[in-house]
Amino acid sequence: MIGKAEDYLDRLCREIPSRRVGSEGNRAATGFFAEVAGAHGFQVETPGFRCIDWSDGGASLAAGGQSFEVLASPYSLGVRADAPLAVVSTVEELEAVEAANRVLLMRGELTREQLMPVNFPFYNPEEHQRIIGLLRAGNPLAIVAATSLNPELAGAVHPFPLIEDGDFDIPSVYMTEGEGVRLAAHAGETVSLDSRAQRISSTGCNVVARKGRNASRRVVLCAHIDAKRGTPGALDNAAGVVVLLLLAELLKDYDGRLGIELLALNGEDYYAAPGEIAYIEHNRGKLGDIMLNVNLDAPGYRRGDTAYSLYGCPDEIAGAIRGALSGREGIIEGQAWYQGDHMVFVQNQVPAMAITSERFMEIESTVAHTALDRPELVDPRKLVQVALAIRELLLGLVVLSHKVG
Repeated sequence: MIGKAEDYLDRLCREIPSRRVGSEGNRAATGFFAEVAGAHGFQVETPGFRCIDWSDGGASLAAGGQSFEVLASPYSLGVRADAPLAVVSTVEELEAVEAANRVLLMRGELTREQLMPVNFPFYNPEEHQRIIGLLRAGNPLAIVAATSLNPELAGAVHPFPLIEDGDFDIPSVYMTEGEGVRLAAHAGETVSLDSRAQRISSTGCNVVARKGRNASRRVVLCAHIDAKRGTPGALDNAAGVVVLLLLAELLKDYDGRLGIELLALNGEDYYAAPGEIAYIEHNRGKLGDIMLNVNLDAPGYRRGDTAYSLYGCPDEIAGAIRGALSGREGIIEGQAWYQGDHMVFVQNQVPAMAITSERFMEIESTVAHTALDRPELVDPRKLVQVALAIRELLLGLVVLSHKVG
């Protein structure tokens, strides 16, 4: 199966040019997942949703006869503005600034971490909401954000886009902190900003592949199939998807009582999480049927072990998990991780397990969301190892479901 894992990685990361939500590549990836799962006897559905794709036509900024390097914020509207520059670095300054009819430079403590999208339902701190509210009230012509690194929310991208939100309509661009220092020296002067970004109406889908005789009691194994714009997304998260595809083959003869669902979620690396929201809505009133969610995100890193962590698991399920995984070479119980798609299930009182790489934060801070996240970083043998371990766990859960049932 190692050769099969390598082939799947190549297909998702090299043959398909991009898996960003709304793109042709994203639709090719979900179509490929549906084809493979269906070929192994799974009943496949592809519930769709509306979304936006985005075109980056480039951006430029000039002030005082100098040019500044800027990037269009993903999913931002385009803008052409010649206006005075206002500069803020704290919430208090943002409250007091006259922003209307100006280009607003944000820097310092205001730009330490990426702002959550305005309509993101799973995590949206009050501080972020306050900043967004002040920006909307001030209504500048455009926003320029000077940023550095924010691995927890934005991965290894440097600089990172402060705003990545198709529901926020004030045009924005971003630059490095060093460029922000240079630009701040032109406060009060007229700056010229041109961003040729464009939103494009599009569609996407989840892929839900089911087996088993009892859909009312099931295990849901998921991995997000989308990737950020500009990255092959090998660890994040073609690797997780490959494990599901390997499981589809390992379970081709399964006909047990416990329902098994392989779920390619589409939106974890997209501002609106459309696949996650659509799945929860479609399963409203049926989430209590889920015995366990297993989320695969960034497994198989060549450095370190595979790590799993548990969330709200009853003792008998936790025991079954540890019985199947503990003692396996290269698989350890790791620290809790609260940022992945398993938290969508946990927030709905579904027991969950996350499977990732022991050095997840190393991945986040060095390669995630960048062009460096290539298949060479993935050990296909580890993906096969994880798939075999999960198959053993599922067989144990089948026995447990008979006892509980």
